[in-house]
Amino acid sequence: MKLGIIGVGAVGAATAMAVTLRARVRELVLIDRDRARARAVATDMHYGVPLSPLVTIRDGDYDDLEGAGLVIIAAGVNEKAGGATDRSDPAGRLRLLDANVAVFESIAPQLVKAAPDAVILIVTDPPEPLIDVTRHLAGHDRVIGTSTYLDSLRFRVHLAERFAVSPSCVEAYVVGEHGTSSVFLWSSARIGGMRVADALAKRGTGIDAFRREVEQDVRYANITIIEGIGASQYGVGMVAARVAEVVPRDECAVFPVGSFNAAYGVALSLPSVVGRQGVVETFLPEMSGDETRALDRSAETLRGAVGKYLHKS
Repeated sequence: MKLGIIGVGAVGAATAMAVTLRARVRELVLIDRDRARARAVATDMHYGVPLSPLVTIRDGDYDDLEGAGLVIIAAGVNEKAGGATDRSDPAGRLRLLDANVAVFESIAPQLVKAAPDAVILIVTDPPEPLIDVTRHLAGHDRVIGTSTYLDSLRFRVHLAERFAVSPSCVEAYVVGEHGTSSVFLWSSARIGGMRVADALAKRGTGIDAFRREVEQDVRYANITIIEGIGASQYGVGMVAARVAEVVPRDECAVFPVGSFNAAYGVALSLPSVVGRQGVVETFLPEMSGDETRALDRSAETLRGAVGKYLHKS
């Protein structure tokens, strides 16, 4: 399968590397408004191809996306450049929306013209509103976002560290927005089949302070990373590569990604079955009353953020 990546900045380049090492794609096309940058990244990676699964890596333009089964969009203003690194800012990543809608209004028509049948995976922040904007521009629903997949992995990692277990033994989800209104599903979080709340009680550890500490670490992990290296890039690149592995193989794997949800009237992130056509089905996990209401509020936040872009004359 041919795969395209649009935007070869920090996130796009990290995604390209992860895709090359993990996903089974035959051809990888890198597109950037700075063609020289795309060419340099493709050339640099090209020399490592003998150590990776067989893949042809090259720079290109939109016409080179013809026949692509999946196109990843990583273009746009990032959190540092867009001023979205203030932990006290309730807007969070939504502060990037105006600038990145303008970017996507240029990208989406060219992408769809060249690769009308491709699944579109959005990595750019804020992913959920950009899913809705891209659906509108593309005229189809094969649009998904990495969304809370990375948040959920961070949630599992922090729980695993505190319980001294492998993250693969932890089941825990973050849903809703990949942003300040994200919802941590503590009621269904489990380690080895035991609810985290019960495991804490067994240890004599109170859940309230534990919960605040974990959520703080997960919710602002991106800012902590940005403060150190300027961009949160490697984790989301690995997540995008996992999606790029699932789509061509039609795995029907289940993980939390963003897609339009008719029940909420907006794109948001829920555990989803992902295959060759993108999201095939979504699941509504076990949630407490508080979590259900929090998800409703998250959806309301997202509807408010994206509404003006979908009703422009």
